[in-house]
Amino acid sequence: MGDPRGFLKVRTRRELAERPVNERIQDWFDVHAEVGQQPWTTTQANRCMDCGTPFCMTGCPLGNIIPEFNDLVSQEKWEDAYNRLSVTNNFPEVTGRICPAPCEQACVLGIHQPPTMIKLDEQTIIDQAWKLDYVKPQPPQRLTDMTVAVVGSGPAGLACAQQLTRAGHTVVVYERADAIGGLMRYGIPNFKLDKSLLDQRVEQMEAEGTRFRTNTEIGKDITWDDLRSRYDAVVVAIGSTVPRNISITGRELDGIHYAMDFLPDATRRVWGKQPVNDITAKDKHVIVIGGGDTGSDCLGTSLRQGAKSVTVLQIMPQEPADRPDANPWPTYARTYQKTSSMEEGGTYLYSTDSVEFLDDDAKGAEVNITENTAVDGFLADEQGHITGLRVVDVAPGDNGPFTRQEGTDRVLPADLVLISVGFLHPDTTTLVDQVPVELDPRGNVARDDHFATSQDGVFACGDAGRGQSLVVWAISEGRSCAAAVDDFLTGGTELPAPVVASQRPMMLPR
Repeated sequence: MGDPRGFLKVRTRRELAERPVNERIQDWFDVHAEVGQQPWTTTQANRCMDCGTPFCMTGCPLGNIIPEFNDLVSQEKWEDAYNRLSVTNNFPEVTGRICPAPCEQACVLGIHQPPTMIKLDEQTIIDQAWKLDYVKPQPPQRLTDMTVAVVGSGPAGLACAQQLTRAGHTVVVYERADAIGGLMRYGIPNFKLDKSLLDQRVEQMEAEGTRFRTNTEIGKDITWDDLRSRYDAVVVAIGSTVPRNISITGRELDGIHYAMDFLPDATRRVWGKQPVNDITAKDKHVIVIGGGDTGSDCLGTSLRQGAKSVTVLQIMPQEPADRPDANPWPTYARTYQKTSSMEEGGTYLYSTDSVEFLDDDAKGAEVNITENTAVDGFLADEQGHITGLRVVDVAPGDNGPFTRQEGTDRVLPADLVLISVGFLHPDTTTLVDQVPVELDPRGNVARDDHFATSQDGVFACGDAGRGQSLVVWAISEGRSCAAAVDDFLTGGTELPAPVVASQRPMMLPR
């Protein structure tokens, strides 16, 4: 380690400075005012204790050798740090920006001090590596005669494709959108993840030999069974894209959309592309139902588009400031974390349930809410437009943890409602019809521990098999799936497999 007493000398945790709110909500650039190496980078890295048992690594499904790259950062050995990090992580420019850092929750220092800045060290390493031209294509030394189709270009599909390409296989990635990246491209706003970072990584992969086919939807433009007949193996990495709905009165009104119908258009506009759904928050009262990361993204996006007001509803109570007893170290603790979007404006309402969508005709209707009865509601006109949302407070009671509290109902003005309550499972309609793979009870693609589905030569990784999860788990599954495919094609593999398909984290963040 750089300084064995570093954690005693520096007890404070330093974050990247952010640009002033009134400046950054006027554009779509990174919210941070700092990037790359800072004067305090090495002293922060010196806080790593190089533990005999590095519990931080138990929190990371990628198996990142965290104490080693922390030590290299403390010595400003950027090329060595990049080489160490890239052995286990294909896309640290992504995890260093949007991963919720379960590794930091498992940091030993975090028991009594703010944990080591592992996530920021990842970001700094890769930013320095790109700046100093250390990131080079790694084409295979020899090519096999084997071909692989990877369907989906999210983090799982791209990680799988890069690993298989480097192993010598001919890999083609199919993406139904017009650009590579999956939800990294069109689901995460540009102010959190600049899309130029994805573009430079795709260029590296193309130089290594990976081929990309955009605007191609498997099951329609090419059938799944035709794809299976063309390639020696097929990897299903289509993500979990079927959104969870809210079935309450007035759901059919205009102006109510899923978050993932709203966020992609914002990114398309930033990059000069035509919107698909043409949804905008400009001059509207916006309500976001769901207080997770996607809800926060909707908040930041709506503010930048010029919304009159933004209210985010969360049925759960506000998270505690400190680690709760139910989440002992080193598990992931659901503590209150204020995102950059939350600092920019808007209102968060916790322990609040949605009761009824209202239009002009229904807005004045009286609805009695008790803790024991459902809301009958006013049947809204099918052609009407949303004007309000009736909500009610919830708390633990006779009907469970979300018992509606009598006398707390009220109507919030709403011109645009964004539903952001997660995803159910992947869209497997054409897959099951054409290559009838088995599904698990939740509707995900069923696979064994080696990511093989019920159909020979067809594998599944990422959210398509695991269900909605984290980017770091998607990359980890993509890498492990690549090892399984390589073994299937050649009878052996030297590719790393950090996880098995049935492996689960100690505690999933929301």
